[in-house]
Amino acid sequence: MKVLYPASHEIPKLSDDLLAIKIARHSTCLACSSCPGLRPPPGASVALDLDALPETDGGAAQFLDSCACGHGPADHGAEKDSLGKAEFIRRGRVAVRLDELLQVRDEGKLLDFEYTNDDINGLRQQMQLPPSSPASSISEALGSLVPSSPGKQPLSPASSFLSDAFDASEPPTKKRRVSFSSLSGNDEEEDDEEDRPLAARVTNAVISATVNQSEKGPAARHARGQKRSGKKSSSMKSKAQARTAPTTIPPPTDEEKAEMSRPADGANGHEMKVKVEDKMDESQLTRLATGVTVDAGGAALSAPPGKPEKVAHIELRKGIIKIMAVENDCTPRSLVILTGLKTLFQKQLPKMPREYIARLVYDSNSKCLAIYKRGYKVVGGICYRPFPHRGFAEIVFFATTSVDQVKGYGSMLMDHFKAHIRRTYPDMWHFLTYADNYAVGYFRKQGFSKEITLDRSVWAGYIKDYEGGTIMQCTLLRNVDYLKTRDIIAQQREAILTKIREMSRSHIVYDGLPQFMEGEGEGVTVDPKDVPGLRESGWTPSMAVMTARPVGRSAEHSIMEKLLSDLRNHTQAWPFQQPVTAEEVADYHEIIKNPMDFSTMEHKLETNQYPNLNAFLADAQLVFDNCRTYNPEGSIYWKNSNKLERVLKEQVALYKVKEEQT
Repeated sequence: MKVLYPASHEIPKLSDDLLAIKIARHSTCLACSSCPGLRPPPGASVALDLDALPETDGGAAQFLDSCACGHGPADHGAEKDSLGKAEFIRRGRVAVRLDELLQVRDEGKLLDFEYTNDDINGLRQQMQLPPSSPASSISEALGSLVPSSPGKQPLSPASSFLSDAFDASEPPTKKRRVSFSSLSGNDEEEDDEEDRPLAARVTNAVISATVNQSEKGPAARHARGQKRSGKKSSSMKSKAQARTAPTTIPPPTDEEKAEMSRPADGANGHEMKVKVEDKMDESQLTRLATGVTVDAGGAALSAPPGKPEKVAHIELRKGIIKIMAVENDCTPRSLVILTGLKTLFQKQLPKMPREYIARLVYDSNSKCLAIYKRGYKVVGGICYRPFPHRGFAEIVFFATTSVDQVKGYGSMLMDHFKAHIRRTYPDMWHFLTYADNYAVGYFRKQGFSKEITLDRSVWAGYIKDYEGGTIMQCTLLRNVDYLKTRDIIAQQREAILTKIREMSRSHIVYDGLPQFMEGEGEGVTVDPKDVPGLRESGWTPSMAVMTARPVGRSAEHSIMEKLLSDLRNHTQAWPFQQPVTAEEVADYHEIIKNPMDFSTMEHKLETNQYPNLNAFLADAQLVFDNCRTYNPEGSIYWKNSNKLERVLKEQVALYKVKEEQT
């Protein structure tokens, strides 16, 4: 026999009968205490109602409406009429949340009726009403002065926990009940006690207790102007009595008014407390009057808020991502991670041959550091080859997924890579890598430099040269914990700012120069020595003759950088990347008196030796002319120079067109 279980997690789409099944599944049976909840009968198989099941046993499959204990959903606390609509919906929200946890977080345990854990058990406790409601607790505290209602109990606090899952548009159904009011001395019809605020209920109970005690003597009743009456009060009258004083009570006398408004008693008999604002000293008032921040220049200035934590560090702290060192040790987990790294590198490094990437990643001499998510999904990694006996490591591949690059995976991975090398290879202090022009900026931020201080005899012949790449080096620092660089930088920054605040004179305001006041005429000259506050700022006369600080790089400089980058990245630029040496071509310098190459042009560009675009283009033209001068016509070098020359002219013409349009 097959039965169905409702799979939907949206209460508006569930009928009352289907919601009752979900509630009964997580509620203990009221008829037999041994049953923890609705269970399928013996021999029955349960399926979700997502897809229509074929007819079985000559009829269509039905929903689970009978428990293995022989009782139905109503016996498991899922009867809407007895619970009330509000409580039924509240239990439904809890049941739906439980089903979501079983289906999503616990990986398909929705149909496993015997499965449970601490979270499930804790949430199932909200399927039962608390043993005593807040109203009854107050009644007990006041000596049972407020009778509790047997037909009305407050909702569990879990209703606010799940309130955003479903909006109960209708308010709870009001029930009329009979209460014994000490004010009237007879039965009276009142509104639901829970419709009033808690303070009103407590106040009503206290008044009832006071009146009950006062009714012990007729003199006390007479002093309040009250008489016992057998007349019933309507519900509207009860509300009026809750808000206003009875008309039979005379207004307070002048003495009573004075007694009630005594300052010593404060409000409701409690002493009133006045909050005193913090006072500022004389120096802070002076600084504030001059328009400067109160604590500007003060040593006690609070530290500025630090930068927000990067997403990568948040995910690592929460366990969403993990970092693991891996090598080809032929274990299943290592092979899965290495395969994910191979796929990542092949996707993010399309110019690299796929077979070459696979060979290096699976090589037993290569080591890797991978960032992976649940299910061993690789989202970033480094493949490197260590040379401990030479004191350096070569970073062969480095990549992160495109969608996760903005999260800071790259910086975090490099920090963990440096810390990993420090732990694994204590005598290894240098990294070398060939970076393409798009990655040079990233590696520079991570401490890499184009200046190779490691002796060439140490690494030459051990690492592979890549065409179109820039070799870069990073040297580790002994006293730096690379996993705490964020805290170290924050401490250094705070130390600098504290020193600046101690020496700051920003709060001092000097008078302006009278030469520039109205009516002084034109052509006014100012001696720097006469400028108020200039000497106090640390200025010296020698600064007046110093050369001006070079301004920022212009737009023309950016154009030259882009042109040189396009030339160096071209597939036919390999003959012009580095200077021609006498070891390679013995008679080259005898024929070419003014050699030029792209690396020399890059050095001149970085050191601002090109005053304008024409000077840059002149050096580029010199590269092509030298090539055609030395090499015979029709050679591969001749053809490459002609091709690059055409590319350069096309790019320059394109930039000129854009300038004219702007």
